[in-house]
Amino acid sequence: MPKKDNRVDSYIAKSQDFARPILKHLRRLIHKACPDVEETMKWSFPHFDYAGGTICSMASFKQHCAFGFWKASIMKDPNKILSGKDAMGHFGQIKNINDLPPDKILIVYIKEAARLNKEGAKLLIRTKTGQKKELVIPDYFMKIIRKNKNALKTFKGFSTTNKREYVEWVTDAKTEETRNKRLNTAIEWMSEGKIRNWKYLRK
Repeated sequence: MPKKDNRVDSYIAKSQDFARPILKHLRRLIHKACPDVEETMKWSFPHFDYAGGTICSMASFKQHCAFGFWKASIMKDPNKILSGKDAMGHFGQIKNINDLPPDKILIVYIKEAARLNKEGAKLLIRTKTGQKKELVIPDYFMKIIRKNKNALKTFKGFSTTNKREYVEWVTDAKTEETRNKRLNTAIEWMSEGKIRNWKYLRK
């Protein structure tokens, strides 16, 4: 039996009219490609776990949907379609089912993501280079910050370096619990106008 989560049903039902067919389609393909996948909700949107970790996630917004693979950076990409710039949106803004690759191709990619989890593959560790990496801010990060006007104002006023320190601190967390805790702390500090390493500033 498919391991489905009623919270995902509720999430889809509350999504915009255009988004529901997209989310249902993705959900069906994920279960078809990986029958033992388990659904869950993390950071308020659906995730799909297998062999002890997340393989992919999907989300809906006011005008588009997003779908991404957790380990996209180490997945085989024969069709060169993992072009999104963040972990949530490797397929860009999805506004209808036709924006997605063909089912056969998506299933291959889902199976590849599941294989990596089953084999215990780890994400590559970032190394320092002379070239600065583009700052990518996850949608869930901004969604939470927008709920606090003071934190949002502080974040927008930050330099790229200060923004990066907060974003990487949150996204580098090893568990959902740690990530949520860091995100809440980040919002608290930013609402007070503090940078990530404010404790180390000279008084």
